[in-house]
Amino acid sequence: MKEGFEASAQKQLLDEKRGSLAKYVALFIGRPGLWPLFLYETVVTLFTSLPGGLGLVLRKLFFPRLFKRTGKRVVFGRNMTIRHPWKIEIGDNVVFDDNTVLDAKGSGTGGIWIGNNVFIGRNTSLVCKEGEIRIGDYSNIGTDCALLSETKIEIGRYVFLAGRCYLVAGGNHGFKDRETPIMFQPSLSKGGITVEEDVWLGASVTVLDGVVLGKGTVVGAASLVNRPIPPYSIAYGVPARRVQER
Repeated sequence: MKEGFEASAQKQLLDEKRGSLAKYVALFIGRPGLWPLFLYETVVTLFTSLPGGLGLVLRKLFFPRLFKRTGKRVVFGRNMTIRHPWKIEIGDNVVFDDNTVLDAKGSGTGGIWIGNNVFIGRNTSLVCKEGEIRIGDYSNIGTDCALLSETKIEIGRYVFLAGRCYLVAGGNHGFKDRETPIMFQPSLSKGGITVEEDVWLGASVTVLDGVVLGKGTVVGAASLVNRPIPPYSIAYGVPARRVQER
């Protein structure tokens, strides 16, 4: 089993060599020491679920203390889940709706970077496992979306993801060894996901590792994208294919 922050959440929780507090710190905070633990616990406990305008004001004042960088006029909704916040950078005028997840766990240099004027919808999760997620200015990530990165997810400016989109970079496992459970076999990567500027993904679109969506592309609802799509395409289907040029 892997040691350290690079292991998955399940592997860390199953690690019998660590106590409960050490597991908690590794999963949620990612930094040793009493001060990071005290700061995280105080801010999250007091303000995360506080309703109404008072909650919005107090989160605006105190949540930035957790992150690596926070811009101006950021709105933090209720019941957010935040992990490894010191690896998260947030631009100006960003809005996080209720129940969003920002999870930058991992021991490497990856993390989450969010540009200016970005909206993150309700119940949406941005999750890193040693990877990184970068979202460009003016992009809108809809409700119930999931962006999961073991390598790289890069979203350009003016990108719109409708509800329930699913992007997974990495997450493929080898399975040649029958004697070793698949979850413990090496992860495989095809280079991550790149969504260039001005792309629109319809509701419930799935994008797999190794895909580049060219600038100005539109992908129809419920499509599965498992190969690159050239710029200014209209594509849909399972798997998605280019049906015409914009």
